[in-house]
Amino acid sequence: MNQMSPLAPHSLSHITDWVFDLDNTLYPRTCNLFAQIDIRITNYVMDLTKLDFEAARLLQKTYYRDFGTTLNGLMHQHKVDPDHFLNTVHAIDYSPVDAHPDLIDAIRALPGRKFILTNGDVGHARSVLKRLGGDDLFEHVHDIRAMTYVPKPLRQAYEGFLTLHNIDPAAAVMFDDLEKNLVVPHELGMSTVHVVAGADFVHEQIDAWEMARATGPHVHHITEDLARFLRERP
Repeated sequence: MNQMSPLAPHSLSHITDWVFDLDNTLYPRTCNLFAQIDIRITNYVMDLTKLDFEAARLLQKTYYRDFGTTLNGLMHQHKVDPDHFLNTVHAIDYSPVDAHPDLIDAIRALPGRKFILTNGDVGHARSVLKRLGGDDLFEHVHDIRAMTYVPKPLRQAYEGFLTLHNIDPAAAVMFDDLEKNLVVPHELGMSTVHVVAGADFVHEQIDAWEMARATGPHVHHITEDLARFLRERP
């Protein structure tokens, strides 16, 4: 599925800077890689707060919704060391991520610079890119540390990234699996693409509000197949 909002520009031919989220965007939700991280975050909250699983899970999701990431909430409310958190929750098995030469070739063929803008960290991103076959593909991985731990969807995360790399928002596009992360890029003048899971995809660790699809003007394009979208880009 490739769709375009009626409010969308008719073409991405003007784009010179291509900005991609990482998790559930460059690899599909169906491999459930982030599910491993999600459970490790719950266990981290349990160890920190001594809450049982259900209560820790509720607190984790509350922080995620209110602060942009669970880490941001834990830093504000519990003074958690971010390096300890990131190293702990990213100690996962990356084997579910398969090589994706079609996607890598499609990104490589894009005219201009390619970036990753992720609420994860560089080490996690490099592990994913190595599995995909594209560890040399991107100009820069702008991670949560580079954001000074202020995550997407907060405006500061995007503005700092754009300024650092001298990116003109009018000539840039943002790809993300979470539509809330496309609101600020749209407001700043970027083109936006919502990368969605298939309609039949469900997972018990994902709350319904996390998977809600957008109808607002901040979503210019929607695709279930990123490689195909990039090859056939409008």
